[in-house]
Amino acid sequence: MSDVSPKSLSHTSDEAPSPPHAALALVVIAAAQLMVALDSTITNIALPSIQTDLGMSASGLAWVVNSYALAFGGLLLLGGRSGDIFGRRRMFRIGLAVFTIASLLGGLAQNDMQLIAARILQGVGAAISAPTALSLITVNFPEGKPRNKAMGVYAAMSGMGSIIGLLLGGSLTNYLDWRWVMFINVPIGLVVLAGTKVLAEGERSTGGLDIPGAITGTGGLLAFVYGITRGGDEGWTDTSTLASFGVAFVLLAVFLLVQSRTTHPMMPLRLFADRNRAGSYATMMCIGAGMFATFYFLTLYMQQIHGYGPLKTGLSYLPFSVGVGLATGVGSKLLTRVPPRAIAGPGLVIGACGMFWFSTLEPGSGYFTQVVPAMFLTSVGLGSGFLPMALGAVSGIRDQEAGIASALLNTSQQIGGALGLATLSTVAVTAADDRLPHASETFFKAAAQGDLPLLRKAADALTHGYTTGFLVASLFFMAGFVITVTAINAPRQEQSAPDEAPRPA
Repeated sequence: MSDVSPKSLSHTSDEAPSPPHAALALVVIAAAQLMVALDSTITNIALPSIQTDLGMSASGLAWVVNSYALAFGGLLLLGGRSGDIFGRRRMFRIGLAVFTIASLLGGLAQNDMQLIAARILQGVGAAISAPTALSLITVNFPEGKPRNKAMGVYAAMSGMGSIIGLLLGGSLTNYLDWRWVMFINVPIGLVVLAGTKVLAEGERSTGGLDIPGAITGTGGLLAFVYGITRGGDEGWTDTSTLASFGVAFVLLAVFLLVQSRTTHPMMPLRLFADRNRAGSYATMMCIGAGMFATFYFLTLYMQQIHGYGPLKTGLSYLPFSVGVGLATGVGSKLLTRVPPRAIAGPGLVIGACGMFWFSTLEPGSGYFTQVVPAMFLTSVGLGSGFLPMALGAVSGIRDQEAGIASALLNTSQQIGGALGLATLSTVAVTAADDRLPHASETFFKAAAQGDLPLLRKAADALTHGYTTGFLVASLFFMAGFVITVTAINAPRQEQSAPDEAPRPA
């Protein structure tokens, strides 16, 4: 935290955005976060078209999604630290440029390897721009009401990005071509880059890059996320899966040892000494697990069981975006009146209730009578958790470490999502196959052969698998609730004085 008084800020107008530019600064940061967040899902609905156009195998197609997640989740810590050292605005611009160029290359891809390479590059750009976007809020908006509002918009973009990605992916694929799920980022990226000149740079760390920490930490996370992803696809006893976890364990152990001894660590372990910050990271892992599971199982349910097309599937998620928007909007106003856990705690219980409602779905369940209410409850729960956790991750943090603190929050969500989805996928497949052996293969075989009795039986088995996944996912939200009420004891956010200037750069 800076100890510079408001009076000493009168000469910093060249470093911090003036009041007329504050709104534009927020638009730039929010647009960048939205672009990064929506790319986690925008390609999902376009996958069948991509497979047909490029002649990709089923295993190769999975890497269109996994390659982005691996690069994004594995490089977030390094991306956050680079912003602290080399400048947040500078690295924010570099991240946006890399992401925009990668999107163009992905849209122009002529084979599967070119597309996967572009997705990896997108993940690299996202890993740089996402943590620096959040840390830029801490240096462009003072603590209290201004930062709460900014964080509310940021949290809404984070929560709604995946939904907007599904909507855009369905619309662009349906009316134009799958390549536009990549091309759409190019004009957005160029506009955001042009607007970055209004952002304050913020103070830089005096240390250098922790190269040993970067190698072991990033390598360990990549191996861990890959192990989770492969375990969900190939099984937890698969040789490569076990080898990945073994490598991850060794590298992460070395990483922690390096962090405890180096002068300028990439991930200062003292960040976890604050119970509110550590609790925010742990809760965000639970939120990520529940959010990823919701999109995955619900999309399969709507497309396979109800036969929705790409556009209809995307549009079906609109209530989710409404719930997240309402929750983050209300939460940003309440944070100056009540403690963060008074918002996040009840919200996570509401989210758990939504997931439990999803677990009661049947093949003939109505969209408006059962899917929409459950979707709305879940989205309100997620939206209520995003903002308090985002504030908890950076509250009271020094400007020099805002980037790494923000990166850890994003990493928590990505790792939690990967772990939760891989675990719940295994749970769902096991539950479905217990009711009908090889339920998924039987479903597609029955559909191709027109065997309606077998198709109905397979649909019932798959639905049972999905709902079992939803039921277990509700436990992730309850785990987040327990962590929130026991570990997070931060007081309500104090409002800034009316004449307080933005935090100095």
